[in-house]
Order: sequence, then C-alpha cells, then structure tokens
Amino acid sequence: MTTVAPITSIAANIGGDKVSITGLVPEGTNSHTFEPPPSASVVLSEADVVFINGLQLEEPMKGLAEQTAKDGSELIEIGTAVLPESDYIYDFSFPEEDGKPNPHLWTDPTWALKYAEVIRDTFVERDPDNVDYYESNFDAFEAKATALGEALRKDQESIPGPRALLTYHDAYAYFADTYDWTVIGAIQPENFEDPAPQEVADLIDQIRAEDVPTIFGSEVFPSKALEQIADETGVRYEDTLRDDDLPGEPGDTEHSWLGLMRYDYVTMITGLGGHAPTLDALDVDDVAPDSAEYPQ
Repeated sequence: MTTVAPITSIAANIGGDKVSITGLVPEGTNSHTFEPPPSASVVLSEADVVFINGLQLEEPMKGLAEQTAKDGSELIEIGTAVLPESDYIYDFSFPEEDGKPNPHLWTDPTWALKYAEVIRDTFVERDPDNVDYYESNFDAFEAKATALGEALRKDQESIPGPRALLTYHDAYAYFADTYDWTVIGAIQPENFEDPAPQEVADLIDQIRAEDVPTIFGSEVFPSKALEQIADETGVRYEDTLRDDDLPGEPGDTEHSWLGLMRYDYVTMITGLGGHAPTLDALDVDDVAPDSAEYPQ
C-alpha cells in the first residue's frame, strides 16, 4: 500500500507486475489534511508493506496503518528514512517552530531516486526470487530520472531572468535547492487558510521589486489571493502547477511521476519566459507495467 500518487507511481515502476500496489490518498486531495475513511483500515490490514512519505505528511494514515497492521507487515516512512535531519527545510508553509519540515522531496529527481532505492531494497528483501527484475527496473528508472534532471538543467538556462517561484503551495523547496531556483514565497500559510492582507501586500511588493513574470497556482487549490496579486501586479497567473496529482488519468502515458515532473518543469520554465525542447522530447513512459490502483 502507498499514500500519495507520486510514491505509488515510483513503486509501480520498480515493482511492475510482481507487486500488487494500492494507493490510498485520492489524487486532487490535500494530502496534509486527508483523513482516511474507515474502509482504509481494511485495506491496510491486508498490506505486507505500507510506504508513506513520512516527514509528518500523512499522520492520520500513519496512525491507522500502525493500528491495523497484520503480523509481519512493515510501515516505511521513505522521506524520513532518506532525508537527514540536518537537511530539513523549514519555510513559508512549514515554519520551524511548528516542528514539521517541508515534506515534498519527490519534486526533486535526486531525492525521488532515493525513494526508488528504498522501494527496490524493500522488494528485494521480501521477494529475493525476483531480485534481477527489481534491479533492472530500478536501473531503467534511474536512467530516466537522471535524464529528466539533465534536461531540466539544460532547458532552465533559457530563462531570461531569475529562476524565481511564487507558488500557492510550497512543494518545491528541495527542488529549488538542488537546481538553483529561488522560492520567493508561498501563498498558503501553515494553517492552510487564506493569507492575511499584509502578507498579500508584501508579496505584491516583492514581485514588483524582483520583476517576476509569472506566479504559479495549483490546479487542485484555486487561490483568490494569487488572482488578486496577478491583477494588481499585471503578471501572468498560471494555475495548473501540481505536486502530487498526476497528469491525465490512470493508464495514460503522462500519468506517472515522470510525467508529473516533466509537466511541472515545462510549466515553470515557459512561465518564466524560457523554452523547454529537451524536456518536451523526453521519454516519460513507465519502465514497467503500472497496474497500481490510484483513487480519484
């Protein structure tokens, strides 16, 4: 069992047709506040392994998984396992005084590969007869994730100004740190309510000062505040960025972690005045059959 769709997709790429995978957090849902329905306890009680992001992203799901675990099952908090505490990022939506670090490692290909390593090692340990299969899938996934990062670095050089992100939800902190972008602000406060008027005014001043051409909203969370900022500054408002809602529908080629990240990177680069031919030409097909269940 898995939680958010990007983790489900990565697990499906490694596990292929040797593993039965069920996602539990519906796409288009706020994963930070999602409360699992009672039916999830039945599904979790059947799991051999439950992969969650950790870093305090899915605490209700974690609690339910611990309560309903069958003998011999394993709960793995992938993000918590791979990210040293010294590398925790605290920011606009995740202030340090609350003790919850930004959990969005998977928007950075280098960290997504760490996720894939944990998943591969788990499958190999539990199913050693298929070690060659899992290793082969991981190698193919690693090659595609590496190509994605290289294409990003190449295409982002076409951006004429600063690589600056103002987003609705701060899901790109680790990505920004790795690929030399700057997250200048996030509209969504830590309580997931609308920002205060003074916070909006401060961001308007910052956008004018830094001459940012586009601000990025979320297709899942429409933001009146971002619309107001766009109207008052005259910048473009791009409202289709996504962090854990995969493009298309289950079964579509783009409906994958690879497709998700390619979409976001192209949207960011072109939104800031650049071009993304290398990313557009990238092959984002899954490396193994994806028969996972993605709740919608």
